[in-house]
Order: sequence, then C-alpha cells, then structure tokens
Amino acid sequence: MTATMTLTTTTAAETGADAAVSTSEHADLLESLARHRWFLRFTVRDLTDEQARQRATVSALTLGGLIKHVTNVERLWIDFVLRGADAFADGFRAWEGEFELLESETLASALERYEEVARRTDEIVGGIQDLGVGHRLPEAPWFEPGASWSARRVLLHLIAETSQHAGHADIIRESLDGARTMG
Repeated sequence: MTATMTLTTTTAAETGADAAVSTSEHADLLESLARHRWFLRFTVRDLTDEQARQRATVSALTLGGLIKHVTNVERLWIDFVLRGADAFADGFRAWEGEFELLESETLASALERYEEVARRTDEIVGGIQDLGVGHRLPEAPWFEPGASWSARRVLLHLIAETSQHAGHADIIRESLDGARTMG
C-alpha cells in the first residue's frame, strides 16, 4: 500500500490568522525564554532562604541551586554567542558549586542576579542581526567533535534548559510544601 501526501498552502484569511500581525524571530524566541523564566521564578515565590536550600527529594537539587544554575548557564551561553568557545575557557568546573544556595547567599539575591542576566540576554539578542551566525563548540564529551552552534541554536538550548529546570523546580516545590506552579 502506498500512501500519498498532498501539500496544500493556505492564506492568512483562510486560517483566520491576522496577516498584519508579525513578530520577529528574535521576539518569538525571547518571549518563549521569558515565559519559561517566569515559570521558574514563580515556582520559588514566597519561599524562605532555608526552603530554597532544602533538598526535598532524593536528588541533590534545590530550588535556590536551580536558580543559580540556570542563571550561570544563560550567562555562559550568551558569552559563547559573543566570544565563541573562549567563553568556556575555564571548562565546566564552575558548574560544580552552582547547584547549591550557600548560607552566605539569599534567594532574593539569586533572583536579582537571574534578572540581571535575563536583561543582558534580551539586550544582546535584540542586537544580533543574524541569528544564524555561530561558533564552534568547545571540546567536550557531550558535543559532537567540530560541531558549531548558531545564536539561534543557543537560544533554543536556553529555552529547553530553562523549561526542563522549571519542571524540576515544580516537583521540588510540590515536595516541599504542596505548592504547584500550575493547577
């Protein structure tokens, strides 16, 4: 049996879409990233610093640690967009201590830092003319040798990373006190 597929095109009028409404790819990607950042920040609402440091599952992840990690990941990858693999000159060692909100740190200060990094990302991405321009990735076991990522690919990675960790945070928060991000 052979299946036949027909490709049809439709106009904005046929779909009910507003042809006059258009957004740039930059705006679409940044809006998606902003939405997932919001979910992550909303998950830690009304927590004390002690709760933000608390392990609520068998995982070593904490809510404060997730905020720190996502902040550092976003900063590092945007540095990669600007400078290429040199952004990873220190390797990935810096990531070892970022999953923990230290006693000398507060959730409020971690969230402030996250907001600063988000503003920087939005500003830098808004100024990139071609999201297709990229750099070679650093050598690491989890990257294909010789692979390159464009600014677009980095943004897609940041959206996925932020979304994934927002889900982790939701599980941890519900385990802590029953609060959920949605529902």
